[in-house]
Amino acid sequence: FMRVNNSVWTERDVYTLSPDQSITEAMDMFLEKKISGAPVKDENDKIIGIISEIDCMKVMVDEAYYNLPHGRISVSQYMSPNPQTLSDTMDVLDCAQKFLSTHFRRFPVVDSNQKLVGTISRRDILRATRDLKTSTW
Repeated sequence: FMRVNNSVWTERDVYTLSPDQSITEAMDMFLEKKISGAPVKDENDKIIGIISEIDCMKVMVDEAYYNLPHGRISVSQYMSPNPQTLSDTMDVLDCAQKFLSTHFRRFPVVDSNQKLVGTISRRDILRATRDLKTSTW
């Protein structure tokens, strides 16, 4: 774990995918690691997308409808490009506001060079709030 701006704990060990990996590999990773999605990053560790279980379900429906073999479908074809991220300098209130304004459960955290440095979840925000033990922000 690492701190974001001395306020919020975030996970450093993030499971990621590359855009050229297959959807099958993504599904296998989700099931094996018990996660619901993962950032997609390029060779420079810059985040270029997010792929989720929902995206994999879309593949299943498209395969059935269009009779496509999923072994040939890459992550880049179904990932959400240009994902929303949080800066590693944000404070807990700014992070909480970002969660309140979206339906996302987790955000990738990037540094000033837009390189992936971790993830932060709603639960991390709750933990930080509890750990601050204060009623004034």
